[in-house]
Amino acid sequence: MHRPKLKRHALLPAIAIAAVLTTGCSSTSPTGADSAPTTGVESPTPPPAAAQEQLAVVSAPSGAATPTAVADGGEGGTARKSSLKVASYDRKTGRAVISAPPAKKPTATPTSRPSADPSAEPSVDPSADPSAQPPVTEGDIIASAPAPGAPDGVLAEVTKVVGTAENGGTSVETEPAKLNSVLGASKAEGEVPVDPSAMEVEPLVQGVKVSWAKTGDLHFGPEGAKLPLGSLRMDVGAAVATAEGAPASASASVEGFVQLAPEVAFSYDGSKTSEASEASGTSGTPETADSPGAAFLGLSGEWASQWSLKGRAAGSTNGQPIRIPFAKLHADPVIQVGPIPVVVNLDLTCYIQVNADGKVTVDVEQDLKGDFRVGGSFSWAKGWTPVSESDMTGEPLKTTVTAAGDVKAALGAEATVGLYGTVGVTADLAPYLRAHADASAEGSADGTGSAAGAYALYGGVDLTGTLNFQLTIFGTPVLQTKIPLGALHREWLLTEGKASTTTTG
Repeated sequence: MHRPKLKRHALLPAIAIAAVLTTGCSSTSPTGADSAPTTGVESPTPPPAAAQEQLAVVSAPSGAATPTAVADGGEGGTARKSSLKVASYDRKTGRAVISAPPAKKPTATPTSRPSADPSAEPSVDPSADPSAQPPVTEGDIIASAPAPGAPDGVLAEVTKVVGTAENGGTSVETEPAKLNSVLGASKAEGEVPVDPSAMEVEPLVQGVKVSWAKTGDLHFGPEGAKLPLGSLRMDVGAAVATAEGAPASASASVEGFVQLAPEVAFSYDGSKTSEASEASGTSGTPETADSPGAAFLGLSGEWASQWSLKGRAAGSTNGQPIRIPFAKLHADPVIQVGPIPVVVNLDLTCYIQVNADGKVTVDVEQDLKGDFRVGGSFSWAKGWTPVSESDMTGEPLKTTVTAAGDVKAALGAEATVGLYGTVGVTADLAPYLRAHADASAEGSADGTGSAAGAYALYGGVDLTGTLNFQLTIFGTPVLQTKIPLGALHREWLLTEGKASTTTTG
């Protein structure tokens, strides 16, 4: 079975928009030049199997223009675009109200036998009134963009049609559904940029400034700031705990910016597991009988940061680094997978983290650029496996290291990515600066002297996280436990030199 290959970089791939469904027929033809015509009707050759439908993965239209998708319970999967809307939804009870667009007035038609009363109104065929039937029936699957009571969107199966709601529409009872119930046997793959202007930003410390730029030259932020399209930038300056006994001139602080262009990576291959089992030499189970052949959900993007660490930072608290969250971000981008609105829930918490021994005083700055990709990949043969990749490089902009000691400071982000209100992937991306200095002392009898030694300044990135069982929303087998992404750790030398200080008695 062919599994979709996910692209390494965060550029949006070109995706085929339409599926080509072919049908064929045969005509009766003689087998040879001298063959006599047959008297019977020859059975037509069966049409070739339809090609697997390739669905486009694109950003959904905003607001009311985002369509709803409905899959009939008896059709075995693939959904269709619908004019129905989720007027209200209660996640706790599963009760929803489905509204349909106003029905056109049925056209009155005369009866087959003229009435003797000329003033009588012509009869109306009640079956022509579309409001006579509920807009959905038991077993239908509804996929909707965020709706009243459902900020994370709706993916649910109708279990009961209750009746007409008080304010119009049809009241139904639902239960959560799986994506394979609407995607069926289709195939989809793509990466969709998150609109930076749609992200809600909550500053957690004073002095956080937010800037963004999106397609169409729309821009928000300090005048003159230049950002690549699709980027979100946060500038921050914050004091961190200074080591006890350090002079006022050695007060510690972190200052700089982080710039991010996140993209949601989504892939689905609805090839039946029976085909996968034949290829892998295994057999399907009731749990995997309707599972897709492959799936992927993750977050990727371009990252840039330029920041500095100054002063003598305090030692860690109880052996743990000091972490200062400075901004929370949230977005519910809707990606359109064919006719289906798939609601992605994205949360980011940006933070400063410092781990120091309280001995070394630094004034260092780093310019860092690169990309990252985190997520979960499913194949029927292997189950869920983690994906964690990062390719970043940095260069020093300023380096001063005084005395001996160690300090490590990160300007990072915690991210969670889910679908329809369920968390599927958590990741912690922590680009950092690390300074290490060794010193040898030369003193005199009166206690004065100097210390000289060597220092090295390193850049690096740590990437950790987990896959959560909610990823089974794709219709895959249930995860028995959280799966670690696996710790990705890369470090490189930025610069090295000599550190020195003068001591007095």
